[in-house]
Amino acid sequence: MTIFNRVTAAVLAAALGLAIQTAAAQDKEPIRFGLCFDLSKSYTFISPQVAQAAQDLAKYTNDDGGIEGHPVEIIVRDHGNEPQRGVECYEQLKREGVFIFNFLSTPVTNAALPRAMKDGNIVMQSFVGRGDAVDGDVFKWIFPVGPTYWQQAANDVAFIKDQLGGDLSEAKIGFIYLDYPFGQEPIEILKTLSEEEGFELKLYPVPLPGSDQASAWTQIRRDKPDYMISWILAGGHVVASKEMKRNGFPIDRYLSVNWLNEVDIKNIGADAAKGILRGTNVAGGQEVPLVKTMLETLYAKGEGSGPESLVRDVYYNTGLAIYATGFEAARIAIEKHGWPLNAERMKGRI
Repeated sequence: MTIFNRVTAAVLAAALGLAIQTAAAQDKEPIRFGLCFDLSKSYTFISPQVAQAAQDLAKYTNDDGGIEGHPVEIIVRDHGNEPQRGVECYEQLKREGVFIFNFLSTPVTNAALPRAMKDGNIVMQSFVGRGDAVDGDVFKWIFPVGPTYWQQAANDVAFIKDQLGGDLSEAKIGFIYLDYPFGQEPIEILKTLSEEEGFELKLYPVPLPGSDQASAWTQIRRDKPDYMISWILAGGHVVASKEMKRNGFPIDRYLSVNWLNEVDIKNIGADAAKGILRGTNVAGGQEVPLVKTMLETLYAKGEGSGPESLVRDVYYNTGLAIYATGFEAARIAIEKHGWPLNAERMKGRI
């Protein structure tokens, strides 16, 4: 299944075109993007690909003159998915002149939001974080890039409704999730949709890191939901696939959050994974024009920011989608307001 399954051609074209400048990027003040990511603990299966994509896009952009002549700096720091470390990363990079941040973690994003909003700095909340941050009247400095978890969960319900003939009044939908902020984020929207659409919602929390799901799937076998929506990560999908087989639940009724990638499919086994569903926010594969450009330029010359194997991963595409949007926002802001670029001038452009 594909949900929000493409980065628009306009954004991709802009990302390729934004770098064509007459002045050398090295001669002007840089535009700094702060990537406070989990590179050591919970999200190491996601964050390296996203960071590598951001660095590749910056390198490609700088090789062609930067953004309106200004070079891009991608500053990557580790917060280990610990909110306090994420706040410390934010404060450190803020002192270094960074005003555009991304934390790629719901707990860390939630912890840093109050400071960023007080300081008037931009947080690119990319496929993570608070669903209600789409309210720009309240969250004036938070810019969701792509659908929030609320929107993704709503899309999952819409897909299930379509599969069941347009009527959920007799349906039973299960929600299996890691019992911490990431997994809990869609619960309220699912409850609201349950009341509006008339389906029965069954909740199945599992403890971190997701390796102990036996009791949840035993209960799922008894409840017999029509579909399972899953807010589980990485190896948790492998565990879920084994439990589905053990408990007789059809894998083609398992609908994963977007955090399921090629590595997970390989670990489940290509044959065993046939039919599994994923709500995804970007187009996968290497035929995406911007991915092909990275392979044909940087990687063909051995100048990529990391191993080429990570380019062949949907999370790499996710990183390109996020930062193509951010780079284009910076270009538009400079074109409209001139230099210096600051958070106020970028506001409303991401």
